[in-house]
Amino acid sequence: MNYFSDGLIWLNDPLNWTNPGALLDRLREHLIISAWAVLLGCLVGWPLGIWLGHRGRGGGPVVTLANLTLAVPTLALLTILPLTPLGFGRLPVVVALAVFAVPALLANAYTGVRQVDPEIRDAARGMGLSGGQLLRRVELPLAVPYLAAGLRTASVQVVATAALAAFVNGGGLGQIISAGFGIGMSNGGGAQIVGGGLVVAMLALIVEALLAGVQWLVTPRGLRTRRRSRAPSAG
Repeated sequence: MNYFSDGLIWLNDPLNWTNPGALLDRLREHLIISAWAVLLGCLVGWPLGIWLGHRGRGGGPVVTLANLTLAVPTLALLTILPLTPLGFGRLPVVVALAVFAVPALLANAYTGVRQVDPEIRDAARGMGLSGGQLLRRVELPLAVPYLAAGLRTASVQVVATAALAAFVNGGGLGQIISAGFGIGMSNGGGAQIVGGGLVVAMLALIVEALLAGVQWLVTPRGLRTRRRSRAPSAG
């Protein structure tokens, strides 16, 4: 059987989108879960990365430690967290995905602040700017493209991984895929599995494209030109 063709046919059935618990409902859940996870990751990763980058000390070990969390399988966190007081449902899913999002957000925030030219910092201090003013007026504006890059990476990772929420009854598009396995490949479940997988993949690509546009918009024009000039020529 051609499951890919069957999946496209399954997606073309309006009832598979509009029925209760169908694609539109699960897509809404998926977006809500992903948005809360990325927001929680930003609330943890950005302030810590910006603070470490501004201090210029201790950032390396913290970023390394944050990156080590990527070695912990998200499915393992999703399995363990419901056994804690968080219980089952969306909350442990959001927390697990936020842990997965923090490394990219923290590392890019730290790098964005540290990449500011030391001569610019010295000039700002020479003009009488305090540490807080230096951070707000100089370092943060120059770090915005890096913050956007971290947000882009973390968001795509979270959207793609949130399908695992179905394993702990957390909702999202993974429920469509999980239900397909329950139906059985020979009973039409294969088409549903492929259809759900295609929607997850397309959603991740859409998020990637949208946030790539945001990153381009917040990057100062001079830096855009510089990056293009550094790009290797074809041939």
